[in-house]
Amino acid sequence: MDAYPSLGVIVTDRQGLVIGWTPGAERLLGYTSAEACGRSVAGLLGIPVLPGGGEPVRGEEAVGHGGRHLGLGVRHKDGHRLSVAVSRYPLAPGEDGTVEGPGTVLLIAPPSGSTAQRLRQSLSGWVLRDSPLALVVYDTDLRGVWQSAGLHRLSGLPDEARRGRRLTEAFASPDAVEWEERMQRAMATGEEQVSELKGADLTGRGSRVFSVSATPLRDAEGHTLGVCALVGDVTERRRARERLSLLNDASLHIGSTLDMAKTARELTEVSVPRFADVARVDLLEIILRGDEPAPGPLAGPVQLRRIAELTLFEGGTTAQSTAGEADVYLANSPAALCMATGRSALYRTNAAPPIRSYIDQTPERQAKVRRLGTHSWILVPMTARGTTLGVVWFTRTRETPVSFDADDLSLAEDLVARAAVCLDNARRFTRERVAALMLQRSLLPQRMPEQSAVEAAFRYLPAEQSSGVGGDWFDVIALSGARVALVVGDVVGHGMYAAATMGRLRAAVQTLADVDLAPDELLTRLDDLVLRLTAGSVADVEPPGVEAAGEIGATCLYAVYDPVSRRCSMALAGHPPPAVVGPDGTAEFLDVPVGPPLGLGGLPFESADVTLPEGSLLALYTDGLIHSGYRDIGEGLEALREALAVPTGSLDSLCDHIVRKLLPEGPTDDAALLLVRPRVLDARRVAMWDVEPDAAAVARIRSDAVRALDEWGLEEAAFVTELLVSELVTNAIRYGDPPIQLRLIHDRVLICEVSDSSSTAPHLRRARVFDEGGRGLLLVAQLTERWGTRQTAAGKTIWCEQPLAAAGGPLLPPEGIAAA
Repeated sequence: MDAYPSLGVIVTDRQGLVIGWTPGAERLLGYTSAEACGRSVAGLLGIPVLPGGGEPVRGEEAVGHGGRHLGLGVRHKDGHRLSVAVSRYPLAPGEDGTVEGPGTVLLIAPPSGSTAQRLRQSLSGWVLRDSPLALVVYDTDLRGVWQSAGLHRLSGLPDEARRGRRLTEAFASPDAVEWEERMQRAMATGEEQVSELKGADLTGRGSRVFSVSATPLRDAEGHTLGVCALVGDVTERRRARERLSLLNDASLHIGSTLDMAKTARELTEVSVPRFADVARVDLLEIILRGDEPAPGPLAGPVQLRRIAELTLFEGGTTAQSTAGEADVYLANSPAALCMATGRSALYRTNAAPPIRSYIDQTPERQAKVRRLGTHSWILVPMTARGTTLGVVWFTRTRETPVSFDADDLSLAEDLVARAAVCLDNARRFTRERVAALMLQRSLLPQRMPEQSAVEAAFRYLPAEQSSGVGGDWFDVIALSGARVALVVGDVVGHGMYAAATMGRLRAAVQTLADVDLAPDELLTRLDDLVLRLTAGSVADVEPPGVEAAGEIGATCLYAVYDPVSRRCSMALAGHPPPAVVGPDGTAEFLDVPVGPPLGLGGLPFESADVTLPEGSLLALYTDGLIHSGYRDIGEGLEALREALAVPTGSLDSLCDHIVRKLLPEGPTDDAALLLVRPRVLDARRVAMWDVEPDAAAVARIRSDAVRALDEWGLEEAAFVTELLVSELVTNAIRYGDPPIQLRLIHDRVLICEVSDSSSTAPHLRRARVFDEGGRGLLLVAQLTERWGTRQTAAGKTIWCEQPLAAAGGPLLPPEGIAAA
């Protein structure tokens, strides 16, 4: 610009601070470039407002070519006022319409007519030939009048081709019509119109994005002469911003769950249509089976399975494909080469092998490429923590005419790298979850034991994947005297350790139940066990990679039901109360004393006895069934009560109904449900005698027992039963205390029980050759299937069971067993 020595050029930023100062400005105003740069131009020149800053400015003003020419009085460095002509011209606006970088060019010259004229001529010459600004002027009919050299360099369209043509005729863009409307609005209102224009240029660079600012042109009388548009190419900035936005969205949306298939779908949903028209994720079959792949790249043929594919169709609609069959990719296929080298690859559809050979392998692939108009491909190996998981395909079709380039390849690698870590986390979690589920299921009952006391159905629902495996359990344990124990418990926490703890507690309950402890005493013993497990599991330093044990906590409900008396004795350790559905269909929760959770120690438990009416139903459950993130326990109990009151055909159908009603979206925590319909043992199947404490009474009791067997049709069991009755009654008379009682129960097995008021329990021992006694219990153990002793409130009971098959009796439940 110093080619015009009489002119001074000042360049300011958007805040009005000087960032450029030519020698001509120094000659006119006295300030050197070092003195002027960084200072406010308004303060430097002694004017209150920067000319053209948006407010009226005093002075003779003329407008032309988008600039503003003013005659102003400015301050020289030595202090005197100087009259000069100032021409202001704004630089290219940014994408949002604001000035970015240098904001204003001021051309200053002496105010003589000839100098002002030279100023205008110099400005026009600078704008047309030397300025990097891209300008185009349209008349009032919106037909091109002229364009600057900067616009010619930007668009590739010569001035002759644009002159006399409208924007919609010269610029191939769907936004051209909107921009003509904006230019009409600028001429009508006098307001600047700023926006973006998308389309293709004529330089062979493909689709471009231009930032355009349109301002009206008026003469000295204010008549509108046309409109001037200032154009800037912001394509690269827009692409960089879109890439950053895409990567940010990928970080936010990929990996929202620990499910591999959903994580793969999230990757495709982020990529289509913003980056590609088709995105597909193929994983190694060995990973989907839960096995660990070999580290590093994989050479040779590979077996992959598609788990997610999203396709963009004409009209902007997308379709997500479900998981497909496993497919073997040969060593020379694009997928196998990508995984073998560990490097991404970019292909054109019409290029040489391997992509062309891959397409031509099957008619289906050829038809799909023709149908979608696929023209470019990107394949990226999915690798995380040194392990290759699979490959991701990105393709562009006729929906996006611009092919992939090297920048797109880099962006695809960043996208897949983020998704690979999330997918590997999901893979590791899935593998650990499967192992925990296998452990958990192996520790839970697979089927209900054979017994006649109750009809039972159960449902166990593990928590959703994000919560991990819990420690809920349930059990139905056959006890002596045709009784049955019902157990439901819940270990605090999730994961492998909770599942293992659940198995230990379940085994302990089964062992304690075999001892025939009362419910409150059993929970006391179980509480002591939990305290010992906690003390033995807390380590000072955990081994690397081992889940910390910590303290153990659990809740438990233990109940014992007797089908002879219909009495149910139960105790609770911090567990939700059981529900009973009466014969009339109404459901209510039992008022049972609730003891502290297991693991606190030092606090007693209480038992409660209830008589279950005939035709009733008992429901035991864990808190995962009634409590969730959107419902508190009180609402869950009410929902359970309402669900239990709905009549259904079977216990299994009622279980399904309850699960659907209470957990419509799946459990957030492990949930266990045990439904029990009590049965009543017919009094005709029970025989009971009081025994006098006299050895002579043994013969009479034997005879009564044989007559009872004859009535039940078990004559063949008479011999063994006589021996058992004789031995047990004799021991009670000799070593026990009255009253003594004998009871025979005809159930799935033949049960013989002898009770007395002594609390001393007999012990089985091996008699020596010359011992006269000590062989009675050994004989009982040899002649029966099971035998044992249990403590009662009045003393003890010694019992034994004979299998009815060996006794010649029926294998099926006797007709005397009826539903309660």
